Amino acid sequence: MIKSFWLTFFLYGISTFKLFSQTWELGISAGGMAYQGDLNQHKFYKFNNLGLGGSVKRNFDGYWSLKFSILSGRISANDAQSNFEQDRERNLNFFSNITEGSLLVEFNFFDYGFNFGQSRITPFIFTGVSAFAFNPKTNLNGREVELKLFNTEGQPGDIAYKTIATAIPLGAGVKYRINEKLNLAAEFGFRKANTDYLDDVSQRYPNIPYGTDRAALADRSLGQNKLGNPATPDVKGIQRGDFRKNDTFLFAGITLSYTFVRQNCPLF
Repeated sequence: MIKSFWLTFFLYGISTFKLFSQTWELGISAGGMAYQGDLNQHKFYKFNNLGLGGSVKRNFDGYWSLKFSILSGRISANDAQSNFEQDRERNLNFFSNITEGSLLVEFNFFDYGFNFGQSRITPFIFTGVSAFAFNPKTNLNGREVELKLFNTEGQPGDIAYKTIATAIPLGAGVKYRINEKLNLAAEFGFRKANTDYLDDVSQRYPNIPYGTDRAALADRSLGQNKLGNPATPDVKGIQRGDFRKNDTFLFAGITLSYTFVRQNCPLF
């Protein structure tokens, strides 16, 4: 009877400790940002800018957790660096800062933790929802300009695209528990954006009068602009983007996190 009591007590204590310990994590992240869209249709792995982030995570058990994260970085692309002649001829380019907030559900394939019987390393996957701000820009005649203000694919008076959008993050990675409080994780994630204007390019060339900055930004092709000439009316309606509905941005990086371990296991 006494042995049974102490065995029950021990098992209850272990389960309660697993429930109340290793609950919250704070993390910092660093890595590369990439973009795939009208100005980069093929090289989704081209991580050419820095991304930094922070996160707060609630671990429910060794498998499931909920994480709120903030990510800040830059995406960019330049037709002049493309391997395809038609892209180099088009000659468009952009860069945009990205600030994202996301709520993610994370699943570990192994029972992850520092308790007895738990794994100190596990692959994981994640998904969720995010909202982010962006603002595509370029340089024109030595000055930085916001492309949205020039409505490069529509007629004057058309409603410009919004620079706040949503996305569905999807990703995977591997995490390792260094010790009782420190974790190291490597991850790779796509953000399928609910916009096709991360790069200010989506549809067709508009019909824009000669001699304006708007015309020069709408059509920067080598054939039109090598002598400093703006766009000409004969490009009206010609394909400018790739006609896909949405652009994508990506983040691949390392996260170092600190676990707040609670060991206040109740007696009863």
